[in-house]
Amino acid sequence: MSTNNEKGRMLCIIIGAYLIGKAVLNMIIGGGFSLTDTIIAVGLTCAMLTGIKFVNYAVAAVLVLIAVIHLPANISNIGSNWLYLIEGIIDIGCGVLLCIHSDIKEHFTNTINNN
Repeated sequence: MSTNNEKGRMLCIIIGAYLIGKAVLNMIIGGGFSLTDTIIAVGLTCAMLTGIKFVNYAVAAVLVLIAVIHLPANISNIGSNWLYLIEGIIDIGCGVLLCIHSDIKEHFTNTINNN
C-alpha cells in the first residue's frame, strides 16, 4: 500500500520491529517458542504497514490492553519481572505514539478500495 507520510511509516516500521523483537526476546527468555505472540506481533506490524484509516487506534488498543493485563503480575514480582515491566511501559508509549503523533496519524489515511 502507498503511504501519505514516509516519516510516519518509518515510525510504524520501528514499532513493528520492536514488537517482533520483543516476541523473539520473550521466546529466548521463556525458553520456548510462542506461536501466539509471534502471530500477534507480525499481524500488528502488517496491519500498521497498510496505513488504513483507524488501524493505528486498533493496534494501540491491543498494545495497551496487553500491557494492562500483565501489569499487576509484573509489579507484584518486580524483582524477577523488571524486564517485562519495561516492555509494558514501552508498549504503552508505542500506543500513545500511534494515537497522537501527527506523522503517524497522517500515515493512516488510506481507505479500503472495493473495486
